[in-house]
Amino acid sequence: MTMLDVPAVAAVAAVAAVAPAVPGRFAAWRHAMATARARTHTAAAAGAGAARRTGWRVATVALCLWAAGCSSQPPVPDWKRNASAAADKAVAASLSGDGRIAQLEWDRARQQTARTGQITLLARLELLHCAAQVASLNLAPCAGFDALRADAAPAERAYADYLAGRATAQTVPLLPPAQQSTALVPAEQAAQALAAITDPLSRLVAAGVLLHTGRAHPDVIALATDTASAQGWRRPLMAWLLLQAQRADAAGDTEEAARLRRRIHLVERSGAKP
Repeated sequence: MTMLDVPAVAAVAAVAAVAPAVPGRFAAWRHAMATARARTHTAAAAGAGAARRTGWRVATVALCLWAAGCSSQPPVPDWKRNASAAADKAVAASLSGDGRIAQLEWDRARQQTARTGQITLLARLELLHCAAQVASLNLAPCAGFDALRADAAPAERAYADYLAGRATAQTVPLLPPAQQSTALVPAEQAAQALAAITDPLSRLVAAGVLLHTGRAHPDVIALATDTASAQGWRRPLMAWLLLQAQRADAAGDTEEAARLRRRIHLVERSGAKP
């Protein structure tokens, strides 16, 4: 018996104590019993409602505690979140050909990363910047990384050498898997190895390195052009189309060169200010 049962029992007992034996007062006794039963049901319903409410409150508190336990991972530091967002925007702007936005976002990513005082992290950021340049056939030295090379980790040095066309059998295992397959591949197998790279940016970076090292046959250049075109990346697409047009000119294929320059003109117009 619970505390909720006590009022009902007391009511029934009180009515039974005064219940008459004579028929003339039976109606009054029946009314009293009905009243007692109603009170019993009301009290029971109230108790059940209170119990349900209590149960829901306990369940809600338990759920909140469980959720808090599941989300107990430490928050991502502000610098990491900001640097990652800036780097993503910088790469996107670089590939779209918006140099002003790209420069602003690269500078922001560098500032956020430099807050850690970890040179290796900043070196990786500079390599990402240079990789985006190689994808667009800007094969200039990676000056940002070169200034940090002395304190960079072996994997970062290996990747920098790869971008510069200086990969060796000793450094290839340190490269990302996507770059390992094309780092030292012979020219006649380059297109097949390049097509096996599924990430578009990694494929364009590998194509840029193949060109830099003299292993980019026409099928490699065509694949790189198609990759940039499929992604709508204006800057690398313009670079690869221009390369194709120059080679068509050198081969005396004026019709092909004209066709390629019409494509170049179309891409140029896509970036024109309204």
